Formats: sequence, C-alpha cells, structure tokens
Amino acid sequence: MIFDKLINHLKLDKQEFIFQFNSHPNYPSALAFSDTLNFMGVKNDAYELDKEYWDELPEEFIAIVENSFSLVKKSGSNYSVYSEKAKTFGKEELYTKSTDFVLLFEKTENAENKLAFNFKPVLYIIFAAVLAYSLISQNIYEAIFNLLSLAGVYISLEIFNQKFGNTSTVIGSICGGGGAAANQTANSCDKIIKQDKTSILGLKFADFSLIYFAGLAVLGLFLPATAYIVKGFTFVSILAIGYSLYIQAFVEKTFCRVCLLIISILVGQLVISSLFFLNLSFSVGTLLLTVILWALVFSSIIYFNTLLEQKETLQKSNAKNLRFKRNYELFKNQMEQNQKIVFQDTETFAVGKRDAKLRISIVSNPYCGFCKDAHKLAEGLLEKYPDTISLQMRFNYSPDRAPEKYTQLISDLTHIYHNKPEKEFLHAVEEWFETKDESKINTLSGGNVTSENLNPLVEMSKENSNAGLSFTPIFIINGYQFPDKYDREDILFFIDELIEDDEI
Repeated sequence: MIFDKLINHLKLDKQEFIFQFNSHPNYPSALAFSDTLNFMGVKNDAYELDKEYWDELPEEFIAIVENSFSLVKKSGSNYSVYSEKAKTFGKEELYTKSTDFVLLFEKTENAENKLAFNFKPVLYIIFAAVLAYSLISQNIYEAIFNLLSLAGVYISLEIFNQKFGNTSTVIGSICGGGGAAANQTANSCDKIIKQDKTSILGLKFADFSLIYFAGLAVLGLFLPATAYIVKGFTFVSILAIGYSLYIQAFVEKTFCRVCLLIISILVGQLVISSLFFLNLSFSVGTLLLTVILWALVFSSIIYFNTLLEQKETLQKSNAKNLRFKRNYELFKNQMEQNQKIVFQDTETFAVGKRDAKLRISIVSNPYCGFCKDAHKLAEGLLEKYPDTISLQMRFNYSPDRAPEKYTQLISDLTHIYHNKPEKEFLHAVEEWFETKDESKINTLSGGNVTSENLNPLVEMSKENSNAGLSFTPIFIINGYQFPDKYDREDILFFIDELIEDDEI
C-alpha cells in the first residue's frame, strides 16, 4: 500500500511510518493506519460516515480512495486527493471512488519529520562549489559539461534513494502526478526503474548511472588535462544509450521520462566532448588516477547499496517480529501471568482522574538513574489521557536507611502535593529528575524546612517491599506488573486497548 503524497503532506518520516504501520498486529487495516498516525504524533478519530454528511467535514480529512488511504483537501467545488500521487476529483467522482471510512486528524508539534540528518544541503553546497569552480577556471563548454554531470548525479541519486522506499518529488514531478495520462507515464517510470532486471555485483543499471556521473563530475574538474579519458567515457556511453532504448522500446514496450532525460544528458555530453574537447594528450599518471577514482566510486556505491539492502531486510524482519509482539492479546496474556497486586494505599502521590478505569502505578526512587525516563513516559501518558488515566508515584522510602537530604526531598514533595495544585506537583517531580537539585525542590515547596507526616510513604514502601517491588522503575497497570518481555515504551502501542478493555 503506497501513500507517499499523504505522508509528505503530513511531514512524517516515511521510513519510520512504513515500519510502524507494517509492524502493527492489525496491518494493513484502518485501525493499524490510525494507530500509526497516533504514534507519529497525528491525533485522529475514525468514523464510518454516510456520504450525505461529508459536506460537514473539515477542509482536510483522510479517506480510503481507490482502495488507498488518502488525504482529501477541499478545493472549491473539487477535492485534491493525496495518496501515491496527487489527483483532483469532483464531488460525485470522489464519493463514487471512496468508502464511507473517514479519519479526522489533528497535527501536533511531534508530527514532524524525525530525520536526524538531511544530506541535501551538503550536496547542494558541493554542487555549487563545483559549478563555481567550473565557471571561474574553465571555458564555457567545460562548465556546461560539468553542469550536465551534476544533473546526472542528482537524478541518479534520487533514483538510488527511491529503491529503498524514499519518496522523490523530483522523480514524481518528471514522471507526472495526476490524471490518466500522467498516471500512465508514472507507471512507465516505475516499470522501468523498479523492475530493472540488470544485476552486476548487486547493482542495477540505474546504480551504474550514479557511478558514471559521479566519476565524470570529478574528472570534469581537471579538464582539459583529462579530456582524452572523458571523451573515451562519453563514447562508451553510446552502448548504455542503445541498451536503455532497446529495453524501453522492445522489452518493456514503454518509455520512461527519467530514463529519456538521463539519455539526453549523455547525448549532450557526447556532443560537447566530440566537438570541443580537442586537447587529447595522454598521461599514464592521469590514467592511473582515473582507475583509482572509479574504483573508489564503484566500491562506495556497492558498499552503500549493500548497507541499505541489509537495513531494508532487517526492517522487514523486525516489522514481522514486532507485528507479533505488538499483538494486544499476547501482551495481555503476558501481563496476567504475573500475580495481581492489591495496594491498600492508592491515594499518596496520586494524580490524574482518581476513579479512572486505567490505574498506573510507577514504583521508583528519586535517586534512581533509570527512573527519569520512566516518569517522563508515565507523565506523558497522563497528559495525553487526562480523563481516563490515574497515576500514582510510589517512591521507595525507608526513614531508617534514608539520608537526611532524601528525607527533606520527600518532605518537600509531600508539602507541594498537599498544598499546591496538581500541575505544580508534577512540575516539581519533573524538575527533580531533570536537575537532581534538592534546593530547587525546596524553593518550589516554599523555601522553608518542611516537616511533613511521612508515615503514608513509609507504609507505601512496605507495600512495595512485601510485593517484591524493590528494583526500580516498575510499572504496575491495574495491579499487574508490566511484563519483563516488553520495553516500557511498548505501552504506547497498547494504551488505547488497555483503556477500552473492561476485563483489565
């Protein structure tokens, strides 16, 4: 199932989205799609809504159009539909091609592309430097030759990335983005590029295009000294041009715009080298450097191709494993295998809705290094589901073994809990785990040396100890200890089902 335009419009990391969607136990259902959006920070609600009510929908919503999840945007009397490609439908055409499923969404600040590094700015800087050098130090024909090499590198790189699931707006715009004719053209591109049967050391024909143009871009910087070798390569490219045209015309019987564009670049370089590269001096040193250059480029492309293929295989394998692991019934079964714990004290350091259906307890220690992330996760759940979750922080505290500063810290937190709004108590806990500064918590409590009744915390700690809850942090969900086979963060995948499960 492909929905490139939808993911791009929502500014989501495509690879992360596809991975999470594929690993959902209900893949490829609407529930899996909705849960994945929620996980990526796009809050949403799904409905089965008769078409007569669609006029009341907001300007943007998600629907299943032509059997694909699609973003639908009202545009005057028409609708822009974004899925694999961007299309425009009239109202009646949209209604005919859609199911009654609609998903209303709200983008949050987390719904951003989470890629840690974007290589394109660096690529543009390199391109600009090469072009500037060519214009300053070389004649116009050599500069044009280098410009064509850079264009070839860019297009080939986009095709290379597209092999591994990355969306290319450049390739999409060249191949067409809407309408029957454009769709046919786009399918032709997919047929030629994605079904390339060439395989030499694991590399496709498009990969050799990247190798060729990258090598030529470097050699072009040393023109006219490398003119003899460059000219030789451009003549060899005639074989590649002939092979590509043969595959398109006689094997696949369809033409690919991207392929024709690359062929045009090759022909342009062939013409320039034939007519204007007249300095054909040969040097053994230049030849040796050329061999080393092409070996480095060739090895690099093979390395990255193998690396990305391994990553893709690993992701597919992990998705299958996670699909099994994220099955709610399996998670519930693992959780219920633990003996249910009944706490007598459920009021001390309790926040959220007290009579909530889902009660989460976190057993922790303020000086525990691993407890910070656990508290952040628990408080994040409370913030997201304030009306359906209660949270109790069960700090282990024993006065006979606790140092004075720990006793004062617990006393300050108790004072804030009893005398200030809930938000200030949560802020104080967050501030503590961020700074581990007792004086800041004392300031938040009022700045005085507080002496609160800590007996409830002592009794709560005894309950924790009697239940065998010594190691921290530990999540307790409605009396059941969170299963050891799962990471704490996995609760994000099950939280909605836990809230709806009356048995738990």
